[in-house]
Amino acid sequence: MTEADVNPKAYCLADTHLTEKLLDLVQQSCNYKQLEKGADEAIKTLNRGISEFIVMAAEAKPLEIILHLLLLCEDRNVSYVYVCSKQALGWACGVSRPVIACSVTIKEGSQLKQQIQSIQQSIERLLV
Repeated sequence: MTEADVNPKAYCLADTHLTEKLLDLVQQSCNYKQLEKGADEAIKTLNRGISEFIVMAAEAKPLEIILHLLLLCEDRNVSYVYVCSKQALGWACGVSRPVIACSVTIKEGSQLKQQIQSIQQSIERLLV
């Protein structure tokens, strides 16, 4: 999938380098039990205030099914980013099915804290 195929509503799309870092961190978060998979679970983490950031798939059809997540993220001051492939996001989440959204969650004393902060800074640079 190329960037030309991506829905223009998918603002804040990660480039190839950032996508690799994001998917790697999502996979590690899954191993450390710091990941919630699916749009509904991502909403729950936002409402509970335990989300570090949200990763969404830009190829979700129709994209409107996850656009409400943006409003929640902005309301809760949580970073969000799009990756091109929902299949790649699913694999990073440790499942064989496509995933359209996931949430990396807060965990006290997490070994991933440094990587999470680095990714959050990269996402913030995309939003500016």
